[in-house]
Amino acid sequence: MDIGNVPFSVTNWSEITHVEHKGEAGTSYWKSFEGGNIRVRTVEYSPGFRSDHWCPRGHVLLVLSGKLVIELKDGRRYEMTPGTSFQAGDDESNPHLAYTDEGAKVFIVD
Repeated sequence: MDIGNVPFSVTNWSEITHVEHKGEAGTSYWKSFEGGNIRVRTVEYSPGFRSDHWCPRGHVLLVLSGKLVIELKDGRRYEMTPGTSFQAGDDESNPHLAYTDEGAKVFIVD
């Protein structure tokens, strides 16, 4: 990951207003910082959330609470629990999606 054109900064996540994003099912709530060529987010997924699209974008994702399943288009599935992360580059040929039965909170850099 090339973090370019991002001066040192501190983010107080409690001061950032969340933005609601509907999924195929459920809702996610994003708090985001964007600078240079990166986006940093906390995302809270409601119980029963399922992404509404396959995502080809690369991410570093750390699960803070709850359980999140990451499914790759090729059929592989990974159950993510607090303290686990995944790291993936952009991949148009094998995108991923996320879903959760109980809800989850994650920290993402992309």
